[in-house]
Amino acid sequence: MTSDGSSSARLAPRHDPEPPSAPTVPGPSGPGRPPGELLRRLRLRHATDPVTHVERVPARAGEPAPWPDWAPDELRAAFARRGVVAPWRHQAEAAELAYAGKHVVVATGTASGKSLAYQLPALGTLLADPRATVLYLAPTKALAADQLRAVAGLELEGVRPATYDGDTPRTEREWIRRHSRFVLTNPDMLHRGILPGHAHWSGFLRRLAYVVVDECHTYRGVFGSHVAHVLRRLRRQCARYGRTPVFVLASATSGDPATAAGRLTGLPVAAVTEDTSPRGGVTFALWEPPLLPDPVSGEVSDLAPVRRSALRETADLLADSVIEGVRTLAFVRSRRGAEVVAANTRRALDEAVPGLGDRVAAYRAGYLREERRELERALLTGDLLGLASTNALELGVDLVGLDAVLICGWPGTRASLWQQAGRAGRSGDEALAVLVARDDPLDTYLVHHPEALFGRPVEATVLDPANPYVLAPQLACAAHEAPLTPADLELFGEGAKEAVDSLVEAGALRQRPTGWYWRHRERPEVDLRGEGGAPVCVVEESTGRLLGTVDGGSSHFLLHTGAVYLHQGVSYVVDSLDLADGCALVHAEEPDWSTHARDVTSLSVVSVRSYVDAGPVGLFLGEVDVTSQVVSYQRRRIATGEVIDTRPLDLPARELRTVAVWFTLSPESLAVAGVEAADIPGALHAAEHAAIGLLPLMATCDRWDIGGLSTALHPDTEAPTVFVYDGHPGGAGFAERAYGTATAWLRATRDAIAECGCESGCPSCVQSPKCGNGNNPLSKPDAVKVLDVVLANLAAAEGGRGAVLPRQEGRAAD
Repeated sequence: MTSDGSSSARLAPRHDPEPPSAPTVPGPSGPGRPPGELLRRLRLRHATDPVTHVERVPARAGEPAPWPDWAPDELRAAFARRGVVAPWRHQAEAAELAYAGKHVVVATGTASGKSLAYQLPALGTLLADPRATVLYLAPTKALAADQLRAVAGLELEGVRPATYDGDTPRTEREWIRRHSRFVLTNPDMLHRGILPGHAHWSGFLRRLAYVVVDECHTYRGVFGSHVAHVLRRLRRQCARYGRTPVFVLASATSGDPATAAGRLTGLPVAAVTEDTSPRGGVTFALWEPPLLPDPVSGEVSDLAPVRRSALRETADLLADSVIEGVRTLAFVRSRRGAEVVAANTRRALDEAVPGLGDRVAAYRAGYLREERRELERALLTGDLLGLASTNALELGVDLVGLDAVLICGWPGTRASLWQQAGRAGRSGDEALAVLVARDDPLDTYLVHHPEALFGRPVEATVLDPANPYVLAPQLACAAHEAPLTPADLELFGEGAKEAVDSLVEAGALRQRPTGWYWRHRERPEVDLRGEGGAPVCVVEESTGRLLGTVDGGSSHFLLHTGAVYLHQGVSYVVDSLDLADGCALVHAEEPDWSTHARDVTSLSVVSVRSYVDAGPVGLFLGEVDVTSQVVSYQRRRIATGEVIDTRPLDLPARELRTVAVWFTLSPESLAVAGVEAADIPGALHAAEHAAIGLLPLMATCDRWDIGGLSTALHPDTEAPTVFVYDGHPGGAGFAERAYGTATAWLRATRDAIAECGCESGCPSCVQSPKCGNGNNPLSKPDAVKVLDVVLANLAAAEGGRGAVLPRQEGRAAD
């Protein structure tokens, strides 16, 4: 089953003067084709070339450095057995800084050997001091498991590495606390398991020499802000046990890594950013799927052209790559999308070579531990030739042997783009990366503006530890672990005293002469990832078998009654969703329709932080309350996309206080620009969709991190208004970034709409895949006029930044 009308990938050449030889089943490592040759053959299979740009990233020689004098012979020998005869210069530089007691972040490219940069000082210290310990933090369990394999593979006596996470059997946990000297975990387990039980970890903490924070660029937005305070709580507990560990952070190439790492840890951090590792060449192609002909006329419509979906195109490319013997990883943005791509690819391969479909699978969060580990093993050994994965495999996992990466849709940031592309070619061979554009304003803009991707620095990591919606709950957690003191408030930074006062007023803390004490028996419930509560279990009703989990924030959209749920290519339909018990009951079924939830949103302005007075245009930044509710879902025919019906749902509303950027226009300015009063709603709605789609150019987010609302007359602003808001409590820094780069952001939005070849608006410019109103009304030409008015007046207001109000809590919008 698919969600977009594709039942099989194309395997026979469509436009290829040099047909491939008969397909064979490749062996575990596959014969493979050179990436450049594979790209040439894939391009020829279209009547019109789908590639809009090819970027050649040249190979690079490495710069080795001598081993540090302090590196034990035993450790050097262990690395030599693994094929490492000497470190690269950036590895040695970072290791020297860490061993000297300086906090350091190494921010270099994918496959540059960042692991050795922290393993060298950490393991060297463990060998030199038989009492020392190391704590390693990874954002995903897969990465921690991969690092465990690497450290255990060195076979160093007395290190005893072990993972300690939610999958660790309880029978093993006591042994790990007492005996492991290199504990690998994640921020969630540090927050929920280790820090609340710090007394059980006292022996480990009082000997802690290093804290390794891997892939630290992923700690952004609300999640990053929470992790920043988890690390401060860790520092606090270490200090109580008399230790000040050295923090060693590893990051993908990022903008200003020292500042980001300093915000994350609350410490001064030195940065090592020059990548001196060797690298194989990468051929990077931007791929735009072709336009689909009208099913009746057979011609492509100029009014609202529709492109072949990125999911269908990625499934085709994955099938073609596997049948050519090229080991390939396809990154897909959603769990459902990964399942669809894997299912379509398997079906197509089995039609060409029976049994070959078994060499392709899906990988995503929500699988059971045993499934994840088996998939990782099969990919590493070559038993799998193709994998469709969410970004769960983007980070760090050593996937030596992959030849090609397909990226289905813009992943949200340039950092993620290069991380995903870097999964291929890790053995130093040539690699192919293909970005397959979705029918979406930002994707369309990027494949036609390659200068926005290549030759530009990656984004800075955005996080805000002072966010009161993060700070107060984290202080509550800290108080539960040990009473807070005035010195602790300095550790937690700006806003800590105000947050503590609010907790006292709310009755959560009690102030005494010795500090602030947690008043309740149970500990605070704090969700680091902002996913809207505890995960919901997906259970097959007839057997009671647990299929997987879905985060609470997504359950209303993915597990409502009647929803189609995919798991490893098998389709299920949800019979019931019990939010109180956190359980969805499903049954296996292969319907010929897909489901799409629809929601309604209302928004009210709470306060204005700052604004630009640009005459008939106002640009604002402030706090807003957003109320949203999933009210219905559509069933759409898979083969045609036809809407079968819309069915109501009775789910509770959700409320969110967050930060928004918004602009207002006077009706008179719109009239002068030629926007009729009846067309204002469609003009604003189209501008809102496109603005949301283009914001990831400016901020480290994707469109699912943000929301929007537009109205011809908002009761709080008393004017036509477009809002764009962060989809996380208290904000995540994205709206602030939009406000600070408003002119550039809205200029790119205007250009993306104007340059689109459609007449009335399409998914490439103003239609949104998550619109709760079914993309109605929309007016593409009037959206351009709206943005022209905004840009002209912002430019006139002192270069796009006029009078700015300081933050004033409680001030209503004018």
